[in-house]
Amino acid sequence: MAPARSRLCLIAVLAVIVSSCQSEDKAPQPRYTSDGRGLTKVDGAQSASIQNGSSQEAGRHFIEFRSRYALTYGHTYVVFGRADKNGRMINPEVAGLAPASPDAAPYVLGHFIPVPATTGATDGDLEEQYRSASWRVMLTDEQYNDTVAYIRGLQARSRLWEATVYNCNAFVADIARHMGYKTPGIWLRPQQFITNLREMNT
Repeated sequence: MAPARSRLCLIAVLAVIVSSCQSEDKAPQPRYTSDGRGLTKVDGAQSASIQNGSSQEAGRHFIEFRSRYALTYGHTYVVFGRADKNGRMINPEVAGLAPASPDAAPYVLGHFIPVPATTGATDGDLEEQYRSASWRVMLTDEQYNDTVAYIRGLQARSRLWEATVYNCNAFVADIARHMGYKTPGIWLRPQQFITNLREMNT
């Protein structure tokens, strides 16, 4: 009975992996920003009420839920810090969950068993040409400090990556839920995960 259960479990895991790789990423999605009043702007187009408050946005803290393209199905992570009056990031930090080794072997193995993880920046995270989707949320100092404290704690206890149990989407979903947001399923492609996260909460 045990071997049959093992085979069934392996088939289920493989089915999840295959289904998550069936869809393809779209062209880069627009950059979205939400402010504390629930208003959202897209790239350079913004509502008058956000424009009128732009001087107040300078130096404000933010968290950006972001996905990027990769040789595989991509990566999901958060960027956080302060933004200048034009929305440019000032000394941003990155948090995300990924296999700790850049070699392919741990990544492949991590689709079957947990492998050691890293929770910081990975190659290409802050390069615009690799960004596939993003949703930035402007925060008050109190909100930012609470969110960053949670991220630090999550980084400290997230030691393993496993593609179907606790992956980069799951790591970011934990942060979003702490902030009070609804989250999509963790088996989506990163671009779809970030797009759905924004759409569910704006």
